[in-house]
Amino acid sequence: MGDHSRALRGNGLAGVNAGEVPRWVSGVALVVWLVGGVVAFLPFALDTSPWNAVTLRVPGNQGNWWHVLVGLPFFLAYPMIWLRVRALFSAQSSTAGERRLIWSAVGLSILGTILVETPFLLHLAGTSEWQRFSVLGLGFGIVLASAISLFRRRSSMSPTRACLVGIETAYLANAALCLVVYSGAAGSFWTRSGWLVTALIVVPIGVELLWLLVDTSRTEESRSNLLAA
Repeated sequence: MGDHSRALRGNGLAGVNAGEVPRWVSGVALVVWLVGGVVAFLPFALDTSPWNAVTLRVPGNQGNWWHVLVGLPFFLAYPMIWLRVRALFSAQSSTAGERRLIWSAVGLSILGTILVETPFLLHLAGTSEWQRFSVLGLGFGIVLASAISLFRRRSSMSPTRACLVGIETAYLANAALCLVVYSGAAGSFWTRSGWLVTALIVVPIGVELLWLLVDTSRTEESRSNLLAA
């Protein structure tokens, strides 16, 4: 076992296997998620921000549960910012209690997104077939793909890395829904600034989500090969 441990360290796999993310990745991700934290207060469509949606301050007093469920997942940026700051400036990993809070927020956000997508599933949303297919494909597809990957790699992925995957999954599923639904909304740059910035940050968030899952798979394979040697 001592030889295997030294081999793991020599190949740079010990820290990765423990679920650590390289510091430069955490640094870039922190910048992206800081922007995501600002998006929660930028107007997304019809001069309404996620914060306005959550607080039911929607034009024409039309705020309802739908707006609340759509707005809340944008605030997942804040626990992600906290995780990134901690990864950069603290050697301590997240605690079990902290992870329970994060998974509670992730679970509620995913449940909310599923509820929001139900009218699209039942042909009750009044959108085009292209929008309906895009909303269902992206929303359910992101959640399902991540859930399967997390289940398959549950033994090799650290709890903290799993939290990163959970937050990014819930955030992307909801953001994709909003980007599709409000893609044709009229307005100036400012009244749609939240939509435009979200369209930019979902790309690096999606890339990192894939990287987290693929990197874990490669690490598991490398560890198996070393242990078998």
